[in-house]
Amino acid sequence: MSLIPGPLARRIRPALVVNAALATSLLAVTAAGDSAVDAADAVLGAADRPAEGARDSADPAPPTGRTASGAAPNALAPGSPDAALAESLAPLLRDERVRISVTVLAEDTGLTATFGTGRFDTASIVKVDILAALLLMAQDEGRELTAAERAQAAVMIQHSDNEAADELWRAIGGRRGLDAANARLGLTETEGGTQGHWGLTQTTSADQLALLRAVYGANSPLTAESRGYLRELMGAVAPEQRWGISAAADGGFELKNGWLPRSRTELWDVNSIGRVTVDGRSYLVAVVSDGHAGFEDGVRLVEDAAQAAVAAVTTDPEASWSASRRLGPIA
Repeated sequence: MSLIPGPLARRIRPALVVNAALATSLLAVTAAGDSAVDAADAVLGAADRPAEGARDSADPAPPTGRTASGAAPNALAPGSPDAALAESLAPLLRDERVRISVTVLAEDTGLTATFGTGRFDTASIVKVDILAALLLMAQDEGRELTAAERAQAAVMIQHSDNEAADELWRAIGGRRGLDAANARLGLTETEGGTQGHWGLTQTTSADQLALLRAVYGANSPLTAESRGYLRELMGAVAPEQRWGISAAADGGFELKNGWLPRSRTELWDVNSIGRVTVDGRSYLVAVVSDGHAGFEDGVRLVEDAAQAAVAAVTTDPEASWSASRRLGPIA
């Protein structure tokens, strides 16, 4: 019996494309040790990071149980979106090593739901943040992105290219530049990765939702042109990367995913952020997680969590949820 009601339960999960090139790169990155990269991408260039296999001081300790898995359903307000989300996710969290945090916003009603706390590695979802910081920098300088910056931005978002991310990370001033941009974008619990390890930037699902609001809402330091450019790239990611929060959509979606195997634990970080359309309504969804035994295990949980999140806030707009659980509609 499905945990998700209505059309969401009938959506067919996108097929995962795992080819020989992907398998080869997974082995290469895992053998090399922790790096600020997605497992299916090329290894970071050496110019902006320690030698291959070096430990990053920002490398978090291994997960120790469900410290970020969220409160039990009976500890939440009965009938609230948070309780509905927690109830749907509880049966999926049987592996004690797995941590997950989810935040969702219904754009038209402002209704929101959250599950889990704590900070997580961004892996490549930080590439949206890097591009937002670059666009802010260009706005401050009164210019458009250069042709080279646009080319790098396109492959960084659409193909999750790490060399392009290296270049743009340096262009924004690395960790300091990202943190400064995030202060303007409304991210309060995100810290850029150290020693060039942008993929080890630490974040929360709530902060990733704040980033999405800056990308999709008019009340943003990003101009309409900058927001439109980010959305355009997120809506055109490579076919093999269209998994994740897209599992909740029955219409269009725009997203960025991140995945990273950790050599210390041999477990996987798997994240997905973006916007989905369901029954003609739009939702911003952020899912961050770690402690997965394998990549596909993480993808399955992230997709199930995204579907549960959207279901939790798919309700009568006149429902009497507490005003504190509404962030306000996206303008």
